[in-house]
Amino acid sequence: MTMKIRKAVFPAAGMGTRFLPATKATPKEMLCLVDKPLIQYGVEEAVAAGCTEIIIITGRGKTTMEDHFDKSSELEASLAAKNKTALLEIARSVSKLAKITYTRQPEALGLGHAVLMAKELVGNEPFCVLLPDDIVDAKTPCMKQMVEAFNEVQSSILGSEVVEGAAISAYGCLDCTPLASNPRLLEVRDMVEKPKPEEAPSQNAIIGRYILTPRIFEMIEGIKPGAGGELQLTDAIKALLHYEKVYGYSYEGKRHDAGDKLGFLKATVEFGLKHPQLGAGFHEWLKSFPL
Repeated sequence: MTMKIRKAVFPAAGMGTRFLPATKATPKEMLCLVDKPLIQYGVEEAVAAGCTEIIIITGRGKTTMEDHFDKSSELEASLAAKNKTALLEIARSVSKLAKITYTRQPEALGLGHAVLMAKELVGNEPFCVLLPDDIVDAKTPCMKQMVEAFNEVQSSILGSEVVEGAAISAYGCLDCTPLASNPRLLEVRDMVEKPKPEEAPSQNAIIGRYILTPRIFEMIEGIKPGAGGELQLTDAIKALLHYEKVYGYSYEGKRHDAGDKLGFLKATVEFGLKHPQLGAGFHEWLKSFPL
């Protein structure tokens, strides 16, 4: 029986300490990239990939995410009374994106633990995981590309991009071989977490996009905590390799690490230049900006 992807999980319980003091009272996922919070870009990507249910893993101080995706009767009534129909449609569209469910991660015990919190809501079906601070700018949304690949192989798939030189030591790295039938699909033999550049098995880094089969929950429950007492998703996927095939997917598009201050600034400039209302004026201003 062909498995279909219907659910997307968003781990969003972290404290966002790299963005302090901005994230002292505001969730990192709600930081605004031009005119939308980071997490909305990911939710829209998941919806474009065919997901109808969104599961957000939250923690203390994250209720503004729930408010953002909820219906705001007072705001809508105010906009309607002032005949601001375009703004009213924008406000309404956010709450209509998908069915969104929230569950808490009581302690920050790693990405694997965060994914495990979604076990009961996911059930016995494959699902995707999107890290909200990895923003992928692509003509065909990254997760849609991966879902199409999943429909072909019916196995877990890890988003991957080529990282050259010493930078590979900041990523999980795939020991993999491209498929002859589809070179973007990489059959995974093993994974190495943050290898030394000279010890990296390839230049194929794992980025914040995953499609996982439900057996991953069993794997997470069976692994031992790693550094800091955290359950690492990479360790669980390595365990999954003993039971099922796992693939990387070399997606088309440009990723921005919006969880990093410099990456966030770069993403703001690029998305600002592409904005249909702001792009032209922003471009003119940048040309006149003294460097």
